[in-house]
Amino acid sequence: MNKAPALALSGICRRFRQGEVVLEVLRGAEVVVYPGEIVAMIGPSGAGKSTLLHIAGLLERPDAGEVYIAGEACGRISEDRRTRLRREHLGFVYQYHHLLPEFTALENVILPLMIAGVPRRQAAERAGTLLRLMGLAGRVTHRPGQLSGGEQQRVAIARALANRPRVLLADEPTGNLDPATAGAVFDELLLMVRQEGLAALIATHNPDLAARMDRVIELRDGQLVAAGAG
Repeated sequence: MNKAPALALSGICRRFRQGEVVLEVLRGAEVVVYPGEIVAMIGPSGAGKSTLLHIAGLLERPDAGEVYIAGEACGRISEDRRTRLRREHLGFVYQYHHLLPEFTALENVILPLMIAGVPRRQAAERAGTLLRLMGLAGRVTHRPGQLSGGEQQRVAIARALANRPRVLLADEPTGNLDPATAGAVFDELLLMVRQEGLAALIATHNPDLAARMDRVIELRDGQLVAAGAG
């Protein structure tokens, strides 16, 4: 693949101390994700998938190793620079949508755009387009409490894509939905990622969803390996 990586993790280590016990959650984890590529990350609960996504998303720092976002090494940059990279280059989708209940679907998607300095009119146009693509054209004025779980997660995906990130990080994005709804939401997520040309790293416990992605990696004993290897 000739494209430069959108996301690269090199030698990522993360340890947590519980009393006198040190837990090594990540032990030299490495992965490279290219623009337009969707990578599934599998592994048992407690293996460290969420920790790795937090590190990839510059939400916490590793004890060792380096994170590269669009080729930029992020280990020694300032918190202000990390915040800017998150805002400009990274999109996040979680198992729970974390929408702001007092705002409409449209306003929830507009908000990150305005924080990034986009004028409200342009922000509203971008938000409306994304919500239409997610099949929510008739729900843009509804607040989260008036939406189904699947609709709320579609809004969360639109919000994550609002600022045209280079990298999408998703942590069990359909894990809180029933199987039929999960499949439909995942269809929309894959379509949007393909259309936007993002690099996506998606943690999931669902083998059927993982099998639909370009590549499957497994977090095993603190390292990332090709699924089924060894």
